[in-house]
Amino acid sequence: MAAAMAAPARPAAVTAQPRTPVPGQPRAPSAPCEVSPHASGPVALPGRPANRPAPQPPPLISLRGVGRRYAGAAGVVALRDATLDLRAGEFVVVLGPSGSGKTTLLNLMGALDRPSEGQITVAGRELTGAPSRVLSRYRRESVSFIFQTFNLFPGLTALENVQFGADVARRAHPREAAREMLQRVGLGDRLEHFPHALSGGEQQRVAIARALATGNPIVLADEPTGELDFRTGLQILALLHDQTETGRVVVVVTHNREIARTADRVVELRSGRIVADRAVVDRADLEDVSW
Repeated sequence: MAAAMAAPARPAAVTAQPRTPVPGQPRAPSAPCEVSPHASGPVALPGRPANRPAPQPPPLISLRGVGRRYAGAAGVVALRDATLDLRAGEFVVVLGPSGSGKTTLLNLMGALDRPSEGQITVAGRELTGAPSRVLSRYRRESVSFIFQTFNLFPGLTALENVQFGADVARRAHPREAAREMLQRVGLGDRLEHFPHALSGGEQQRVAIARALATGNPIVLADEPTGELDFRTGLQILALLHDQTETGRVVVVVTHNREIARTADRVVELRSGRIVADRAVVDRADLEDVSW
């Protein structure tokens, strides 16, 4: 009887088993999280994620080893081994002296020219070997160009020139979009004027309005303030900066380092090569720049 009443020997160690909850019975609180004092690196506490940098969105435009050579006796190399990522919402300034490859880089990103080597990808789609019809659609529906030479139609009024851009991009209500954009560049009273009746600065503003009226996600601007007085130039820069708030990427080619102070990033070219690609840490306000 004594042997039958003896307590069983206690095991040396007991492994806790997960407890199956009983329906209708409240769940017991979890045991506190134990953190080793010797753990290295940041520790994620319950309910608080580790302090990690937010992941960057994928690039909208990506260039890998892109080059452009022009045939001829001299064998000119306009661009060499350009590698660059541009993301939606960025205002990027491309700096460099004349002949450094700035316009060539812009034309390649806009599919106005094809690279001799390398790869160009936009929104995950490779453009390098795309057929002409695909590139035409890309230029029509994805890219807005602001040219140094304006490229206005002499037989169309300012309103008709801007509406043409909105029509080509298949924007809803193109005439209203054109009228609104001309008002935003300060030409609300020049809607019915033909290019020959406009000054050089006014023609430049018509060209800018035409590009922005498309609503396309990529804006490529070649010296957009080159023909403008300082006050109007600031107005146009403010308008271009506004475009990034809607998620558009704006790339401005210029030799003006004051404009570069207002950018998110600055890419510098020398002799066809990218020699610098840096973020602007202390971006200047527009009222603090002058030229």
